[in-house]
Amino acid sequence: MDVLVTGSHGTVGTALTEQLPEAYDYTLLDRRRVDGDHPHATDEYETVVADVADYDAIRPAFDGQDAVVHLAGHTDPEGTFDDLLDTNIVGTHTVFEAARDAGVNTVVFASTNHVVGMYEVANEPDIYFGTDIEVDHESPVRPDSEYASSKAAGEVFGRQYAENHGMNVYALRIGSVRDPAYDHPFGDAERGVDEGRWARDSDDYRTQAARMSCLWQSRRDIAHMVDCSLQDDSVRFDVFYGLSDNERAWFDIDHAREKIGYDPYDSADDWDMPPR
Repeated sequence: MDVLVTGSHGTVGTALTEQLPEAYDYTLLDRRRVDGDHPHATDEYETVVADVADYDAIRPAFDGQDAVVHLAGHTDPEGTFDDLLDTNIVGTHTVFEAARDAGVNTVVFASTNHVVGMYEVANEPDIYFGTDIEVDHESPVRPDSEYASSKAAGEVFGRQYAENHGMNVYALRIGSVRDPAYDHPFGDAERGVDEGRWARDSDDYRTQAARMSCLWQSRRDIAHMVDCSLQDDSVRFDVFYGLSDNERAWFDIDHAREKIGYDPYDSADDWDMPPR
C-alpha cells in the first residue's frame, strides 16, 4: 500500500516509520528537510518538502497514493488563532481537497484529546487518580483551546469529505505520544526533571506521572492504531481515542477495539517507576 504521510518528521510520523518500516511504501511530506541523526535523514524514503497550506505544492504528492496519514499541524495547545490558521485549518482542508482530487479514498487524521479537553480541565487533578467519568466517540465536543478547536474543525472537514465524497476518514483523538527518550508513562514527569522544572519527590512530578498514566499512548500503539485504520475498509467517518491500555483513562478505547481491531500492546499499569 502506498501511503503519503504529512508532517512526517514529527513524533508520530517517526513512530510510523520506526514501528512499521516495511508495512507500507511511504512518501514523506514535511515543510522542512532533516539531517544529522534524525531517522528520516536518509534516502530510504521519497520525501517532498512543501507546506500543507500550499495546494499547488502538495497536490502532485497525492497522485498514486492509496491513503494519506495527515499529521502535519501546529501542535502547541497554547497556540493563538493566527498561529494555527494556515497549518491546522487551511492546511487540513487543503489535504482533504488534494486527496479528493487525486482519488485517494482513505485519510487518517491526527486529531487530539484536547478536542474534549474540558472534561479534564473541569476535573483536574482528581481525574488523574481515578474517575467515573467516561468520554467516548459520542460525547459532546468540549475544546480546551484554540488548538483544540482547530482540530475539531479538521474533524468536521473529515466528516464533510466522507459524506459528500465517499472517502473513508479516521479521526484519531491522540493522547500523549512522545519521542523515544520519553516513551513511557513517566515521560512528562522525567522531562520536567531533566529541564529543571521540578524534583522527582515533588507534587508536580507525581501529578505529571499520574496524568501520563491516563493519557499515554506508546509509539508502537499509535503505529498500531494507524495500521488498523489503514487496513480497515468498513468506516465512512468515525472518531477513535488514541491511548494505550491504561486502567485509569477516562477516554473509551473499546470503540476502536470493536470497529477497527485496535488492541494495544502496552499499558501504563505495567510501570511503577521510570526506566533507569
